[in-house]
Amino acid sequence: MAKKDTPEQAEFRAHCRTWLEANRPAPPRTKLPELAIEVSSEEHREYLCAWQKKCYEAGLVACDYPSAYGGGGHQGFQRIANMEMARANVPFLINVIGLGMAAPTILHHGTEEQKKRYLPPLFAADEIWCQGFSEPGAGSDLASAKTSAVRDGDNWILNGHKVWTSLATFAKWMIIIARHSNEDKYKGLTYFITPIADTPGVTVRPLVKITGGTGFNEVLFEDVVIPDAMRLDDVGKGWTVAMTTLLHERGAAEGAGSGGGGGVEDRIAGLIELAKKTPRGGGTAWDDAVLRDRIVQIAIRAAGLRQTARRGRVEGLIEHPMRLPLQGKVVMTELMQDAAEVGLEITGAHGSLYVQDQRAPDGGEWPLAYLNSYGMTIAAGTSEIQRNILGERVLGMAKSK
Repeated sequence: MAKKDTPEQAEFRAHCRTWLEANRPAPPRTKLPELAIEVSSEEHREYLCAWQKKCYEAGLVACDYPSAYGGGGHQGFQRIANMEMARANVPFLINVIGLGMAAPTILHHGTEEQKKRYLPPLFAADEIWCQGFSEPGAGSDLASAKTSAVRDGDNWILNGHKVWTSLATFAKWMIIIARHSNEDKYKGLTYFITPIADTPGVTVRPLVKITGGTGFNEVLFEDVVIPDAMRLDDVGKGWTVAMTTLLHERGAAEGAGSGGGGGVEDRIAGLIELAKKTPRGGGTAWDDAVLRDRIVQIAIRAAGLRQTARRGRVEGLIEHPMRLPLQGKVVMTELMQDAAEVGLEITGAHGSLYVQDQRAPDGGEWPLAYLNSYGMTIAAGTSEIQRNILGERVLGMAKSK
């Protein structure tokens, strides 16, 4: 793919590689979690915020955004930066919700004042963002949100309960949909930027997951006052704005800028290494032809995803704008889950040893990855919801009851 870069892109790619080689950070004292949304310690927050800020100052973050809002002003550069960060296997960027959801939503629906105020510190990780969509009674059925927004002059009063809110313990801002009217399920929603940190009436409660981590949270709002200037787009346009957010959350917009960290290629390499070092039947697990075939099948699916991503960048090969993004979200999350399951099969009984056990193979990576994988098949719309959308909106099938 590098051979197809324009001269300007090739120069930028070389800059990314040189800078990443020279500026790779030393690892933190304790191992980082798998994903940015699982960060729960202040040590990791400080470490990752400093890393993202350094990447931003080097021009590897917000490459495609207009320079007037703190971006690099070069379309097509963020994909290259993400590829090089992934190739270098450097730490991930912590402000993933800000970069992948809040920033594109603000760019498309925000006022000039909002873009200039919120985007630069978001890019630099000076301000962390979270997302307030899901509620105890409205997860995949987002339009059933009950959190209320009542107009009070130039302000709005928020009351309600959001849940599964990643990074809320560190967030300064939340993108949130709230119900201003009960007359229409969809037109009764309005979209806001809401202050979270040290805000009267806002309570953040960590939720302990099956992994033992607390990356998720619930957030309660009790008579929280926010100015109308923090509303995104018009009153009643909340559903439309939320669709922009979800379009990016589900992968429809390439190069959101959350590069770094390991991906499916690292997971496959890890499976091969694990199989070759795990004793089994007088040899190793790698000697099992059936197990090797399972790993190869995962590698084939990963190769298919790579080629599909390439296809998605060729306008003439895109027959429907939502097909590949929605399909990719389902396939990638389920592929990572299947890869983690194979890791557990290789480790056998030792797969029951968790991260706190020094005897756990690969530091307990495989059971942790497997348990975490279920959150990813639920986030941004469950796999079942995604398949319904693909069937109804892409394939034109009858709406499910």
